[in-house]
Amino acid sequence: MTAALPSADPSVASGGILTVLRAEGLALFAGCTLFYVISDAPWELYALLFFAPDLSFLGYLAGPKVGAVVYNALHSTIGPLLLAIAGIVLVVPYAGTVAMIWLAHIGFDRALGYGLKYKTGFRVTHLGPIGKAPAGHY
Repeated sequence: MTAALPSADPSVASGGILTVLRAEGLALFAGCTLFYVISDAPWELYALLFFAPDLSFLGYLAGPKVGAVVYNALHSTIGPLLLAIAGIVLVVPYAGTVAMIWLAHIGFDRALGYGLKYKTGFRVTHLGPIGKAPAGHY
């Protein structure tokens, strides 16, 4: 059995680190979905909002730098955690419900290998490149 070699690019996770990060994403997805189940919130809301953060893809219409900033803003755990805290402080119960859905989405994406984006292009993420390399690239 051969161990995976680290990526030549130190800004990209590889080997065991990549496995841990993807497992962490799966745990975030499963945990937040379980908390959603026991919260007794409506499944229609979960279905409606689960892919809402992916609207951030529209930022790429303004170019890769803007696209990466917008995508990362909606795919970082900071936003939903701040939303959950604000919901507790301001006593807005559905803020926590929306935060759980948002965190579940982020975990789902990470488990599938969709990481935070670099400004060089949509395919370039902290979890490695997405999809197949174009012809002639390795």
